[in-house]
Amino acid sequence: MSERTSNRIFDIVNVTFISLFVLFCLAPFLHTIAISLSSNRAITSGEVTIFPKEFSWDAYGQVFSDNSMLYSLGFTALLTVATTVLCLLFTIAAAYPLTKKKLKGRKLFMYIIIITMFFSGGIIPEYLLIRDLHLMNSVWALILPGLVSPFNLIILISFFRGIPDSLEESAEIDGSSHVYTLFKIILPLSMPVLATLGLFYAVGRWNGFQDSLMYITDPKLYPLQLKLFQMVQNNMISDLTLLEGASRTRLTPESLKAAAVVFATVPILLVYPWLQKYFVSGAMQGAIKG
Repeated sequence: MSERTSNRIFDIVNVTFISLFVLFCLAPFLHTIAISLSSNRAITSGEVTIFPKEFSWDAYGQVFSDNSMLYSLGFTALLTVATTVLCLLFTIAAAYPLTKKKLKGRKLFMYIIIITMFFSGGIIPEYLLIRDLHLMNSVWALILPGLVSPFNLIILISFFRGIPDSLEESAEIDGSSHVYTLFKIILPLSMPVLATLGLFYAVGRWNGFQDSLMYITDPKLYPLQLKLFQMVQNNMISDLTLLEGASRTRLTPESLKAAAVVFATVPILLVYPWLQKYFVSGAMQGAIKG
């Protein structure tokens, strides 16, 4: 067997295996989409697999007619953007000084940061702290506790350490301050890793609901995932009906839950194609440098 034939067989096996793996990963999401687009009869009879049966938009009509869901979507988008920006600013502010060998106690600070990755105070002390700081029913209760991720901080520190010292030394000789060097030299070179960490922070905030479940009781501050969680817990309020048309069509809780899941998932998925090239390079560089 020639080398060319062997390579061709290897490529075919590789593509087949990867395609099957991708299909297995996508199957649950495709099944959810299919349920959200299928009729009540097809869902209750168990005929829906990864393709819709008896196509219907009724579930999405019900979801989009719920003003509270649309409000939560807008609020969550603003919360995600604000959280991501603040988290990146504070992570940069913590990472840059920790790369300086002249900083006294640098190793002690690093040990303290690493310890927090393995041990935490627990949910109850955190809840008591938020309550005593009078942050209950406040947007800050959803932002401040996760302002700096130790994992993301270590990635950024590793990346900063991989930037040649000669660049900073040249800037220092030219009279550049640390702040100017950071914003004009270091950060422009760090866009891949910053985009990666920004994606980590954004996805974490978009998918988070446990903190809002504990700290938020005001419906105006409900993130989208908390709304979705409540719908699932309440079995999607199965007595809701679709009021469009002459007849009242009762929707199954499964179709409403599936439509809500897709409604909450698609916006964050749309961000990935724009950041994919930064995500791959940033994750690899932050992992191997330093």
